[in-house]
Amino acid sequence: MKAREIRPGIEWMGAIDWERRLFDELIPLPEGTSYNAYLVRGSEKTVLIDTADPAKTDALFAQLADVEHIDYLIIQHVEQDHSGSAPLVLEKYPDAQVLASPKAVSMIEDHLGIPADRIRAVDDGETLSLGNWTLEFLHAPWVHWPETMLTYLREEKVLFTCDLFGSHLATDDLFSGDGSKVCEPAKRYYAEIMMPFAGLIKGHLKRLDNYAIEVIGPSHGPVHDQPQWILNAYHHWVNDEPKNLVVIPYTSMHDSTAIMVDYMIEALNDRGVHVHSFHMSKTDLGEYAIHLVDAATVVFGTPTVLVGPHPSIVLAAYLTAALRPKLKNAAVIGSYGWAGKAAEKTKALCETLKADWMQPVFTKGAPTKDVFSALDALADEIVTRHKGLESGD
Repeated sequence: MKAREIRPGIEWMGAIDWERRLFDELIPLPEGTSYNAYLVRGSEKTVLIDTADPAKTDALFAQLADVEHIDYLIIQHVEQDHSGSAPLVLEKYPDAQVLASPKAVSMIEDHLGIPADRIRAVDDGETLSLGNWTLEFLHAPWVHWPETMLTYLREEKVLFTCDLFGSHLATDDLFSGDGSKVCEPAKRYYAEIMMPFAGLIKGHLKRLDNYAIEVIGPSHGPVHDQPQWILNAYHHWVNDEPKNLVVIPYTSMHDSTAIMVDYMIEALNDRGVHVHSFHMSKTDLGEYAIHLVDAATVVFGTPTVLVGPHPSIVLAAYLTAALRPKLKNAAVIGSYGWAGKAAEKTKALCETLKADWMQPVFTKGAPTKDVFSALDALADEIVTRHKGLESGD
């Protein structure tokens, strides 16, 4: 795809990756992704902001074919899907200097092999004149690595944000418009990548409230030409209380746990609680992560394997804790053959999760009347804990 004009002197570059279906060997990409770079041509200086994944270097270089000179290459984030083509860009433009945050300097050397004498660290709030335009650098650590920064083009009110406000979405639409086609992929992206750092993102959002922003250029997905919708969405995802929603990640080997999960879903529905269940051997992890953004309670459903939880629930528990959602409550239900500590071990995997744990419910073999009664009691407790929460629909 050719470079595309966002505004006169500002171009989208990079590549649309229609076929990629997995990121970091973990994150499903059901709609592909893009790797966005931006060329800013000032009256005196020309800047390339970020590059492309190494697999798509050829696409970037085709767009740069008629660009004779670049003064600066800004690396906002060192992860290779944004910076992987940087060494080749610097070969093409031997006079270009890399600009990055101070924390990024050693990372650029380590990950990309770019020598220190080609890198200049920029301070938080530092500006760079392009002649008619001014760039301002905003350090934004932990969105989502410690070295990340944003770049603001003052006169045009354009904010380049790298991973912040992005979406894994392959589309030939340059702009996201009102967000109707992009909001779900953006929420998935937030859940998978940004949610663990929600506390820090709150501060970054508050800082951005002081900036007039007419366009946001993220590193993945379309450009936000009506950025208020994505700014509002992030404010909600970061700040809102969880909803009247229970998520149930589960696995069942001989149906005992599945019977309990089905009963639990019906019991909660009868009590006015919204539920999403996820069979973890079949689930798109991104779909699970999306629902964690809003959920107030997680109930892990697991059979016992060698006295502990099923491996798929080990993964679910680990990811749940790692993503740090706003969950208020947690529980474990399941089954065992002769003995086990699946509940204790599942809870231990979630030691960083800030949630109140309810009494586990387990059955030896097939669930009995007493087990169903215990599930009803757990549903009652969840209803009490969810009192006052907004609908999870």
